[in-house]
This record gives sequence, structure tokens and C-alpha cells, in this order.
Amino acid sequence: MPPEAPRPAPFPNVEPFAPDERACEIAVVGAGLVGAAAALALAREGWDVAWVAAGGGDPAVGEWDSRVYALSPASRDWLQGLGAWDGVDASRTCDVLAMHVGGDDGRSRIVFDATEARLPRLATIVESRELARGLEHALGRHAVTRIDGRVKSLRCEPAAQRLRLADGGELQASLVVAADGAGSPLRAMAGLQARARPYGHSGVVAPLRAGVDHRGVARQWFLGGAVLALLPLPGGLRSMVWSTRDEHARWLLDLPSADLAREIARVTGGEVGSIELLAPARSFPLSLQQAVRIVADRFALVGDAAHVVHPLAGQGLNLGLGDCRDLVAVLSGRGPEKDPGARALLARYARRRAEPVATMRLATDGLFRLFGSRLPGAGLLRNRGLDLLDGVPLIKRWLAAQAAN
Repeated sequence: MPPEAPRPAPFPNVEPFAPDERACEIAVVGAGLVGAAAALALAREGWDVAWVAAGGGDPAVGEWDSRVYALSPASRDWLQGLGAWDGVDASRTCDVLAMHVGGDDGRSRIVFDATEARLPRLATIVESRELARGLEHALGRHAVTRIDGRVKSLRCEPAAQRLRLADGGELQASLVVAADGAGSPLRAMAGLQARARPYGHSGVVAPLRAGVDHRGVARQWFLGGAVLALLPLPGGLRSMVWSTRDEHARWLLDLPSADLAREIARVTGGEVGSIELLAPARSFPLSLQQAVRIVADRFALVGDAAHVVHPLAGQGLNLGLGDCRDLVAVLSGRGPEKDPGARALLARYARRRAEPVATMRLATDGLFRLFGSRLPGAGLLRNRGLDLLDGVPLIKRWLAAQAAN
């Protein structure tokens, strides 16, 4: 891993918090993309929002950010509605028009096609820093007040949550929205528990150039316990996400760039031609995690603070944006209720998120277990399953439609 560089605030245009302004309607805590999106969406609805966002994410290394996301059509449309997509450089994004998923026998596969699914695209690939830039662009148009600090403690009172900040100051809010990541300190402060199960796998990521043009096609190979995905980037480039056992991930990271490129070309069977890495590979641990409850008194979880799923379907950020979208929808449809922290509203938000999150959690975990199984006959079963599914357009169209939300 490269040495950690200083972490500049990714949204410098947001108005800083004045010392005498220590109360708001909604406090959003978390410096990442989901926190920024939540703050933006709530401010657009007219709420008085304070955004507690200490520092930013790890800076990108090289010309291309190794952290990329596959935005679903619904997520992209929502960001467009917020004005966040206006600040994203279109030349740095790439539409996924089809996806080819290969079995571990080298022959079985299933193909998802946007045209067949009656969609303009299956997804849009965008770099993390580009999405942050787009959110910054939109945040500059709204009265979101930023506190560049960390929350030290949380105390719930009858009419508000009181946040004590690391600098000694305090902030009072009718509702706290925690978007502070999988290890969420706010979740623990609110007394909410999360069930986590490490997969013992890591995701190895890197941008690369391949000899064969991708033509907007994402490719995924199941490799007997590992999953290798190559996502299309502009200019014929690709982003690799290799989910594999921790020890194998460490071995991949220790390889010189040229050797890692040859290994990628080998396991893909030469389907994408020669490989050239454009930046050092990085890795992150994979786990399944779910908060037992996503709401408490005057408190709601969104994003990874609420749930973490396996990245093989590329739905983690989409789930987090879906949390924001549904929370804003519930608060906007509150009727005569003026208090954003009202229990009835938060209960409605929790019910609204229960089914989509559970469905995605079960789907991604089930696929991981199916394609990671080494039981006798498991490989034959999953390869035949891919072939059978590829022959049923109606089911493929339904699956594509579910992923598009």
C-alpha cells in the first residue's frame, strides 16, 4: 500500500460552522459519498442541515482512481435530480451496456444486455473522486453548514440529540443521520449493535489497460472461490476488482506490476488481450455486516454504517444512496409532522429499507457461497445453472431490472 498522504477536505466550498451556530434540524455525520449525498438531499428539501465531516477519504493515486463504483440507473437518476451529476466529468464515466459472467469451467456463461433488459444502460462506472467532485459542485448551491470535526459523544434528550465534538464544542439536532462507515462510532454511541461476519477475502483493485476494446461490456469470471471483474472505463481502459482469499490477495499485491498483469491475462484466458496496470493495486477486506436496528431515538443509520454486502454485484454504494433516497422521501412525506426525529417517521424509514437491503444481502451472500463452494459437484451445478439461466430471457430481464433500482 502507498504511504498515506494528508487528507484534504473533499468539499471545501461548503460553508464552515460559526461558533455561535450550534443548533440545527438534522445533523449528518460522515465525510464520505453517502454522507455528502444525504446532506445535499436533505438541504434541497429545505431542512436546516449541519454536516459533521472530519477530513476526507484516502486520496487517489495516479491519473485514475482505483476506487470506482457501478451506479445503478436509479442512483444516477437520483444524483442527476440533486444536481450532483452536473459536476461529474462525463469523459471520466463509462456506461455498462452488457455484462458477461463466466463460470469456472471456462465455457459456461450468462450474458446480461441493456437492450434486452429494455434499459438505456445496466450501470455507469464512475470514480470515487469524480463523484465527490459532483457532490461538492451541488453542495455549493445549498445552505449546508459544515463542521470539520469528529463526534466524541452522543446524548439523547427528549427533544434533540446532543453531540459533543472533539474540539469541545456541542451541536444540538432534532435528528442525527450516521453515515460514518462500517465501523461507525456513532452507531455504538447510539447503542445499536451490528452483526458482522468476515469473509476471509479481500478485494484487490487497480485500473488497467487491456489489449481488447471492452465496447461497454463488463466481464466477470468465477474462479472456484474467487471472483475477478473487469469494469469498463473511458478510453478503452478497465477497472479490476479481484475478490479472493486473504492470502492470495497478499500474494497478488506482492507481485511486481508486470507479473500481476500477466497473472490477470492468464486467469482471463486471454479474452481481453494483454494487460498493463496503470496504478499500483490496492486491497480492502470483505465482510457481511448488518445493523440489528437502523434507527434509534432521533437517530438513523445510512450506508455502510447500516449494512455492508459482498461487492460481487457492485451494489454497496447503490444501497447507501437508496437509504438516503428513502429517508428523504419519508421526511418529505411527513404530512403535518414537523419533527424530523419523530419515532413514527424513523419507523417508517426502517420498514421501507428492510426488504431491499435484505434481498441484496441474501443475493450477494448466496452467490458468494454458491460460487465459493468446493463440494463435489458444486462446480458442475453452478456452471449448468449459468447456462440454463442464460436461456431464459424473462428471468434475465427481471434480474437486470432489480439491479437497476
